[in-house]
Amino acid sequence: MELALRILLSLVALICLLGGTNLLLKGANSFLPKTVPPQAVLDNLLRFLSGIYFGLGFLMAWVVFNFHQVTNLIYFIGIVVVCSGLGRLYSRVKVGSAGKYFDNIMVFEIILGISIIILQYLR
Repeated sequence: MELALRILLSLVALICLLGGTNLLLKGANSFLPKTVPPQAVLDNLLRFLSGIYFGLGFLMAWVVFNFHQVTNLIYFIGIVVVCSGLGRLYSRVKVGSAGKYFDNIMVFEIILGISIIILQYLR
């Protein structure tokens, strides 16, 4: 049980570190059409949130390495992961699907978060 939970938490740490790095480097303009001028406010907000996303990866790595010291925090981590998937679901409802890849990520995040919560409960 604990090994499975550590693996899932490590996966979350890796996703945060890689995803945060990717978005920090790209910025908002890489997602906009070439005809749209640079959007400084949008880029600033995206890089700010990307920094939080990246920093969460370090927190998650700390949790993995200090696994036996944390207990209830793991429930909150599961809730955060579920909320990320629900955020994608809300986006899908409001503006439509961003594509099959992002729909699959949405489902994966919701299942991953629920799995973390269940494994912590059974721990």
